[in-house]
Amino acid sequence: MQKAQKILFYTYWRSGGWVEAKNRSITAEDFAYAKEKGLMFDPLTLSHDDVIKRLHEVLVKISEDDLIKAFLASLSSRDLALRSAIASYYLSQKIPLHAYTPVISGSFYENGEAVSHHFTCGVCRDAFYGIIGDENYIEADLNVLNFERLKWGGVRHGQILYMLFDLERFIELSKPIVKPEDIEILQNMAQIIRSSDDGDYPGKLSDRLKDVLKSSKAEREMLVEILAAIGLLKEQSTDRSARGKHDWSFAQYWRGEDGLCEARFKALFEAYL
Repeated sequence: MQKAQKILFYTYWRSGGWVEAKNRSITAEDFAYAKEKGLMFDPLTLSHDDVIKRLHEVLVKISEDDLIKAFLASLSSRDLALRSAIASYYLSQKIPLHAYTPVISGSFYENGEAVSHHFTCGVCRDAFYGIIGDENYIEADLNVLNFERLKWGGVRHGQILYMLFDLERFIELSKPIVKPEDIEILQNMAQIIRSSDDGDYPGKLSDRLKDVLKSSKAEREMLVEILAAIGLLKEQSTDRSARGKHDWSFAQYWRGEDGLCEARFKALFEAYL
């Protein structure tokens, strides 16, 4: 499995960072090996409606307690495949079974006139801020999704195709064991969130979390997004300005004064505290 993961990672990431699409290459032998080990996949073509249908089918196969255990076990083990699915699960639960309903998500202008538009699914968009549903996924690259899932705990949690991929991979995993150090990390994380200064942005919270768990900056940023996606970081207002360029989605409106959603924290983790 280690060799297969190395093949996957080397396809997308080198010492200098991301490998541009034009420079990516993999031998047929390496791809076949990583595919046999379940870490790389053939391109996938699915419609929005197929993705939503499969999401609802996989949701009923997953135990909420297994997701919580996996999330907790990821804290000390740094096994990020265990961490991602809890966000995909709770976000998916917000999406009703529905057909693609196009709404304009952006426009391209020339001389002040809109000459073309981008579309997304309005039902997905309105289910929860940050959820994105395209009409079709043509020859979608599942391997980059798996790379991001294993390296950072996911990146595209709001995209319905990623949610489906993430949850279908989760049911293939062995059930992890929660250790005392996982609970200690969770409690320390909660205290750091509670002790945030009123004006703290999500980036500041991410930086402060480095004192309680082994992680890279990108891993912590994804962790903050997951905490927001599952309702632990709940903003009291969306009428807040951003600070500079950022990639926050679910956590972008959270500020230190919002603290930790104690009711949600208790609902998820009371059995382990």
